[in-house]
Amino acid sequence: MRTKKIITILATITILTLTSCITSRRVDYLQDMTHGSQIEIENRFEATIAPYDELSIVVKSTDATNTDLAEPFNQYESHSGAGNYYRGYLVDAYGNIEMPTLGKIHVAGLTRLQLQDTLTDLLRRSGYITSPFVTVRFDNFKIFFLSGGIGRVITIPNERCTFLEALAMLGGLDMYTPRDRIGVMREVDGHMVLRYLDPRSSDVFRDPFFMLQQNDFIIAPTHNNGTARSEFAYWTGVFSSAISMASLITTILLYNKMSQQ
Repeated sequence: MRTKKIITILATITILTLTSCITSRRVDYLQDMTHGSQIEIENRFEATIAPYDELSIVVKSTDATNTDLAEPFNQYESHSGAGNYYRGYLVDAYGNIEMPTLGKIHVAGLTRLQLQDTLTDLLRRSGYITSPFVTVRFDNFKIFFLSGGIGRVITIPNERCTFLEALAMLGGLDMYTPRDRIGVMREVDGHMVLRYLDPRSSDVFRDPFFMLQQNDFIIAPTHNNGTARSEFAYWTGVFSSAISMASLITTILLYNKMSQQ
């Protein structure tokens, strides 16, 4: 009876050890990083303006006498009699916006700060507003997540988001999502480009799609029948290993018992 208890305990420990070890390799993030690891990333990343972006542009002047002159640039709409809300500027298909007095301005490819400087310089040179102060923000910096029949939209408040940050905002990935098939898709020069990023490896920091851009898609595969078969084969292998280990332990215990008689 005592021998059976020992075998049961050892077999249980073996199974738990095998499953915890293998499962962690399949799902844990950044497994190759150790204490003190340092990987350089593009900290100066800034999103660039693209066609169909929505921009919030606010023009003010440090000269109090120019307050009324700045108002035409700040487009508002009435909102059900409950005050005004900001409408902003929509970048057209050619990468342009149309502003009062300044006319058509090509903004595609500029960062938010570059556009602020450009508009400030145009207003100053036009002489329309003295001491202009311009603020530009993205109104539509969003990341889209698709997995099977599930879709989510993540709004990014600070216009800077990494692949890992987006996964954290989504609540992480479930146990059954293949880590090597997490795709990031974006439009590049009129083409939709898909790259697979594996969050288990620190190589993810070096991928050009690690820094996400507005309107990127994160696409994760679902747990399909093929994956289910792989899971079955995986667990079969685990239990086979456990049974082999238990058999070996039984043999050793029986041999020791016979030797003592």
